[in-house]
Amino acid sequence: MTNYAHPEVLVETDWVRDHVNDPDIKIVEIDVDTRAYDSGHIPGAIGFNWRSQLQDQVRRDIVSTQKFADLLGGAGISPSDTVILYGDNNNWFAAYGFWLFKLYGHDDVRLMNGGRVKWLKESGPLTTEMPTLTAVSYPVTNARMEYRAMLPEVMDASAGSSRNLVDVRSPDEFTGKIIAPPDLPETAQRGGHIPGATNVPWVTAVNTDDGTFKAADDLRKIYIDAAGIDANKPTIAYCRIGERSSHTWFVLKYLLGLPDVKNYDGSWTEYGNLIAAPIDR
Repeated sequence: MTNYAHPEVLVETDWVRDHVNDPDIKIVEIDVDTRAYDSGHIPGAIGFNWRSQLQDQVRRDIVSTQKFADLLGGAGISPSDTVILYGDNNNWFAAYGFWLFKLYGHDDVRLMNGGRVKWLKESGPLTTEMPTLTAVSYPVTNARMEYRAMLPEVMDASAGSSRNLVDVRSPDEFTGKIIAPPDLPETAQRGGHIPGATNVPWVTAVNTDDGTFKAADDLRKIYIDAAGIDANKPTIAYCRIGERSSHTWFVLKYLLGLPDVKNYDGSWTEYGNLIAAPIDR
């Protein structure tokens, strides 16, 4: 599949059409909320709400291992199942879901290339019928924290040159012209970027007509040749709330095969609110 390092983590829409009725394949739509899912989703698909089901609203954190296990088990997903994720915004939140599934140890999880955009563009079948779910036991696992960057590591990356620090937001967010995209609630006190970060907007990785990922050669030109990301160094990606950066994390780790990539899901809503933290504009 276009020479990706790990082509097994992507499936095309045609593949999904052929496997919607397979009992060991679970299709999950992940959106920032469930309005898109409620308006029509792939037949048999389960709907997860990114904000209320994958986020701990009290701790401002990812859901705990126990809540993640309860969520999957309640949706009838077993550890041995192949999980296909897709969603709105060119798979922003589906990519976040992929990152979370991997962080919590689910072995076979994949993204549907192009997400809702491509499915709708191809007039893929939609339904408003909710799937019948039979709960199963899903074990609690230990988190693979090597996929997640926390603030101290980000500060170290900013202060030195031993890691790549990639800001995947828009140029206007990077320069501080705006703090957040229009009409999005999560914000920060200051605009700008983390010192030492390179700006490679997430959108450069996808084709504008259908939201699919660009070929590996094109991705290398964007991230390695043009942006100067050193594939031999650990890399940390960040955005505003961690969903766009999980999309870039997916590109760098699985499509280009960089060996050490982390998602800083605290991102600018954490860093931009820190007292006395240096920023650049």
